Amino acid sequence: MQICSVCSEHTPKYRCPACKIRYCSLGCYKNHKDSCLPVVSEVTEAKDSFYTERTEEDLLHEEDIIDKVPLEKLQLLGQSNEMRDLLCNPHLRQLLRSIDSADVKDEAMKAAMQEPLFVEFSDQCMKLTAKGCDDS
Repeated sequence: MQICSVCSEHTPKYRCPACKIRYCSLGCYKNHKDSCLPVVSEVTEAKDSFYTERTEEDLLHEEDIIDKVPLEKLQLLGQSNEMRDLLCNPHLRQLLRSIDSADVKDEAMKAAMQEPLFVEFSDQCMKLTAKGCDDS
């Protein structure tokens, strides 16, 4: 589980738009902003103006998603050594970034599903979240 990068006490709910660190409250943001060092983004300035960082809470409350996995079950992914090992692979991380930045996400997903490494990753995600569903 992640902790606030400023106070190191609470679960972060927000992300600094300039440097991308995670923080838990307005107080922590105010403490952080004076020492903030913005990161250089790979996203172009034009695209960056339309880009907004979404948190887990944002994703969980989107009304246009029909099938949702509860946060408790998603947290199983972060606790898995198998997932951690898979995510150490730079090729997989690049595939995930390309899907995330794609304009047409379903086409990017179809292309990624042709990669055995991505199939292994998605199978592991399904296995862990389904395991969590069986425990309910």
